[in-house]
Amino acid sequence: MGHALRTYGTLIGMAAVILFFWVMLPETFMTARNWVNLSQQMSMLIVVAAVMTVVMAVGDFDLSVGAMASLAGVVAAVLFAQGHGIAVAVAAALAVGILGGALNGALVSLLGILPFVATLATLTIFSGVAFLVSDGKTISGRAIPEAFAGFARGGIVLGGGERPLVLSWLAIVAFLCVALVWLVLEQTSYGRRLYALGGNMEAARLAGVKVARLRLTAFVFTGAGAAVAGLMYASRVASANPTQGDGLMLTAIAAVFLGMTMTRGGQPRVLATLAGVVVLGVMDNGLTQLNVDSYVREVLVGAIILAAVSISAIGRRAVGMR
Repeated sequence: MGHALRTYGTLIGMAAVILFFWVMLPETFMTARNWVNLSQQMSMLIVVAAVMTVVMAVGDFDLSVGAMASLAGVVAAVLFAQGHGIAVAVAAALAVGILGGALNGALVSLLGILPFVATLATLTIFSGVAFLVSDGKTISGRAIPEAFAGFARGGIVLGGGERPLVLSWLAIVAFLCVALVWLVLEQTSYGRRLYALGGNMEAARLAGVKVARLRLTAFVFTGAGAAVAGLMYASRVASANPTQGDGLMLTAIAAVFLGMTMTRGGQPRVLATLAGVVVLGVMDNGLTQLNVDSYVREVLVGAIILAAVSISAIGRRAVGMR
């Protein structure tokens, strides 16, 4: 019973949430169009949550991903405004993400600063740099190339008719990111070493695992993913501003924690994280269609997260008492 609660409690909750909105919104919620649109809306969060799974597999976390996403989008937009091409702007944004991740990794793994302290500091730094680079303004309009903005509007056509269904390139990029993280974590020796660090860092060190290097690369992975999400966001809204990624960090961490309630041993697993993102995305989508106030939505989503974590904790306690 305890194992079932720990493993399936969140999945049962997700099914209940989907059933509730299906009943309340019979004409719109379970339509293919709504779910295709939902995949695009969740795409940036999917990317950030997926790469957050990497750093949390080590037992660390990164508070700076939202600020990094904003900074990457702003860097690309400023370069566009200066007349640079898409390749240069995208490469620069990705480089910023990689360097930012390396900075986080160096602070944590080389200097021994706690991840909470280190990434809270870099969150402030990245956010401040984004304001400096953009002069605190939103960069939009003709500054953003049509080809870059058009990427978010394009995709694979799934059906015909006057309003054909289009699976957005953003959603495709997000699912490819999940596939890459799954491959790295689940199918490589590198991923196994990351989980070994998360299980017992000192034991991994004594076994010859290069702890500092692995922790640093995990943060680099996360920084690069945050930059990708920032570029996706800038493409979707055809603009960039220094605060547009602010909501990603907490929601991504919540998605990973929700996913951890579904896994054996409570380990971060990217497919479970994806399920966590779906729970949060479905909640937001359904409540929006029901015209529930945004503040009330935040309260309800927080309550769902607490319920899922509580069910998992009850399951673990029940298993431990046997």
